Amino acid sequence: AEKHAGVSCVTASMDDIQFEEAARVGQIIAIRTKVNRAFKTSMEVGIKVTVQDVLTNAEKIVSVAYATYVAKPVGAGKVELKPVQLLSAEDHLEHSLAIERRRIRLGYVQVFQKLMQESNKEGDFYTCEEKDALSTEHTHVQSTELVLPPHANHHGNTFGGQIMAWMQTVASISASRLCRAHPILKSVNMFKFWGPSFVGDRLVFNAIVNNTFHNSVEVGVRVEAYNCEEWIKAQPRHINSAFLVFGAMNDKGELLTFPRVKP
Repeated sequence: AEKHAGVSCVTASMDDIQFEEAARVGQIIAIRTKVNRAFKTSMEVGIKVTVQDVLTNAEKIVSVAYATYVAKPVGAGKVELKPVQLLSAEDHLEHSLAIERRRIRLGYVQVFQKLMQESNKEGDFYTCEEKDALSTEHTHVQSTELVLPPHANHHGNTFGGQIMAWMQTVASISASRLCRAHPILKSVNMFKFWGPSFVGDRLVFNAIVNNTFHNSVEVGVRVEAYNCEEWIKAQPRHINSAFLVFGAMNDKGELLTFPRVKP
């Protein structure tokens, strides 16, 4: 992103990330990235992650993801980006698909916000009448992390990947309290950066199971940041939210069925 923009860039959001294959100790991971399309002040960066087994030389795709980056403002105005130079048929295809992914992403956010507004109306509550449904109360997990220099990039901002790793940890614990097994991360959805965090900030992670879908479970995670003054005054900054979907297997490699839950 910075190579294309010529200035410092920050991550604005990640499109839904699907994990097709697990990477294990001793395997080689290759990460390839390129700017697919530049909009006026933002750009889409495609990310392809593959894993290679050193014994068999077999290569498999772990994940394909798309990140939206914006250039850090220089002075008062936003930085306008130059168009991407398209060199191949694949470049042209990704360039066309990028505008569709952006349209879907923005539409998805609007639909989600509308649903949230409607569900917050007074007297509109969901109740689960299903027999033997489990309460999600015991799946609530909270964790606090201190952002240290190794957790930050060259701008002093916390690595987005570090935040995602911490989010996965609390979400995994939350899911495990329901399935009584080691959950496997399947996807990360609606991973949005609402604001930055910096070295010295305290990050508070709250995770809870939202719902189950036969062989999968969705865990919602909210991240709030505090500097020293905000910590004393209990004034958090909401910096991240995401929904993580997990599956789980038994000793025979069979997918576990999750119980129904009541919020």
